[in-house]
Amino acid sequence: MADPRVLVTGVLLAGGRAERMGGRDKGLLPLAGEPLIAHGVRRLKPQVTELLISANRHQEMYRRFGCRVVSDDANERFRGPLAGMLAALRVATTPWVLTAPCDSPLLPPDYTARMLAALAGTRAAAGVVDDEGRWQPMFALLSVDLRDDLAAWLAAGESGVGRWLRQHRPVRVEFSDWPEWFRNVNTPEELARLEAEWTKVGSTI
Repeated sequence: MADPRVLVTGVLLAGGRAERMGGRDKGLLPLAGEPLIAHGVRRLKPQVTELLISANRHQEMYRRFGCRVVSDDANERFRGPLAGMLAALRVATTPWVLTAPCDSPLLPPDYTARMLAALAGTRAAAGVVDDEGRWQPMFALLSVDLRDDLAAWLAAGESGVGRWLRQHRPVRVEFSDWPEWFRNVNTPEELARLEAEWTKVGSTI
């Protein structure tokens, strides 16, 4: 099997309004002394040929993390994570795009390799993380051939990452050996809880 890094472009999705965080740009909120996005960059960048950051505000700040920043198309701006996924699919130079939200600082070191391995020998155009029986559609491996289909989905006024993915019968990829890997942060309380647990949780990766 080819080096997975050659086949995959990664994207950290930081383009939302973060309403449950009071509208603060979630990827720039601090965790363990650095922005949330920095944790994701450190874990995912070594696994892909290029790592993108999808952002619709504070783009200059995100560029400081050494990644190309892509923004939603004007017609899709703030349409949710699907718009960020589409922005990445449009610019990727690899056959696959691997997605993760910016508020998941514990990504596994073999995320790319395991996702690709699960799709090897299949005709599937997508894979999605199955974390102990829970489908995690924000963590997906997408063929760039899906970009026109996704553009049409959004143009039709549709939304929902899970609803769109189900149309393509994605391979479910289990990561049950370490459920903390796909833990994400949606509220100030969850961020405070992870901060309090960081010495224990962060040291396991």
